[in-house]
Amino acid sequence: MKKVIIIGGGISGLSTAWLLRAKAQAAGKELDITLLEKEQRLGGKIWSIREEGYICEWGPNGFLDSKPQTLDLCRAIGIEGDLHRSNDNARKRFIFSGGKLHRLPEGGPSFLKSGLISWPGKLRLALEPTPFIAPAPAGVDETLADFGRRRLGKEALDKLIAPMVSGIFAGDPETMSLVSCFPRIAELEREYGGLVRAMIMLAKKKKKDIAAGKVVSSAAGPGGVLTSFREGIQYLSDTLTASLGGVVRPGSQVVGVGKGADRAYRVRCADGSEMEADLVIAASPAFAVADMLAGLEPGISAVLRQIPYSSMTVICFGYERERVAHPLDGFGYLIPKKEGCSTLGTLWDSSMFERRAPEGKVLLRSMMGGACFPEYIKLSDDEVVARVRRDLQTTMGITAEPSFVRVFRHERAIPQYTVGHGKRLEALDGLLKNQPGLILTGNSYRGIGLNDCVAAAQRASDEALALAG
Repeated sequence: MKKVIIIGGGISGLSTAWLLRAKAQAAGKELDITLLEKEQRLGGKIWSIREEGYICEWGPNGFLDSKPQTLDLCRAIGIEGDLHRSNDNARKRFIFSGGKLHRLPEGGPSFLKSGLISWPGKLRLALEPTPFIAPAPAGVDETLADFGRRRLGKEALDKLIAPMVSGIFAGDPETMSLVSCFPRIAELEREYGGLVRAMIMLAKKKKKDIAAGKVVSSAAGPGGVLTSFREGIQYLSDTLTASLGGVVRPGSQVVGVGKGADRAYRVRCADGSEMEADLVIAASPAFAVADMLAGLEPGISAVLRQIPYSSMTVICFGYERERVAHPLDGFGYLIPKKEGCSTLGTLWDSSMFERRAPEGKVLLRSMMGGACFPEYIKLSDDEVVARVRRDLQTTMGITAEPSFVRVFRHERAIPQYTVGHGKRLEALDGLLKNQPGLILTGNSYRGIGLNDCVAAAQRASDEALALAG
């Protein structure tokens, strides 16, 4: 029986373990699978904290149902019926600019009426389909900022692209790679010569597909409905953990991976114990895997250490509903850097999902820090709370003191797919060929969202099953 050790009990490791076991059983293969997690709690950054009637998401608050990966996993583990889709409010998203909240336009007419982008900025955007905008030079790993300025203009970069990048990656568009962060956008430009032309052509194709009875989804945008569970997104990781049972070993911190007898891998834990395995799947963050593999393959460790991470502070405020005059009829808002606020934006969690706050109360979740403001992770809780309160007064007119406050810090929150990320992945692929049976998975490589993690787990489990013979 082949022995497989999975390192890391976040959603990537849990999904990989569950999928690998299921696929092995379906194929009639016997595998001895063990998942090692250094913490006693499984789930990694998925953590739904329930206090005083509030549900505060420590990390992600759900996934988009426009991609099949997580939905398929929920169906497979028997919790599809427990899924809880966000209400219609979540479609409304805002940008704070020029002293007011502007709803993000959802189409051409609403965009023309919106005051978010000035008329000169709108005219610059109108030039996007023209042939006078040169494509990115061949072979150049273009930053998101360079792409935005080139195709859409500086104002669109500042008010649309940069806030989006901070909201998704907590990243800096001046350093993030377009092709690594949003490969579909880069593909559309290459294929159609521009984004507007691509949208027109894809809309026509979508119309034909619908007429032909084909099932279609959004072509370029994230699309979909934000989906979670009534108990919070941790319900997913808890269900996976319970299903895996004795496969999971919490409190097992891996400190090194080396070679054992007969080309097997030897996994060393902090308590001095050692285990041998035919296959090792590392599902921990890149920086942690770099330390584990330093004695086995220094080249892999060196590449992994080149993947930076942004810090993030998450702040949950609870208020009596009557103390907040704003209707809170939306997903929340992002704030462009030039507005001079301390927070990157605020989500109206209790407006998207029921039961996130007690009856008669609301829950707001603000983000602070990211790649553009790494020093904010060092602020005291008192300073963090004071800054959030100032920003909420500026953006929403809230002057009341919150009755519920929780501050969560993530020193290394989100991997940054900076320029050169694609080359780093190529280097890792080459180095891993020298270590058959060693597999890397997780959000450090080809997508940071929950759907991306489950998709990566699918690939890792397929590879492991093939290697198991």
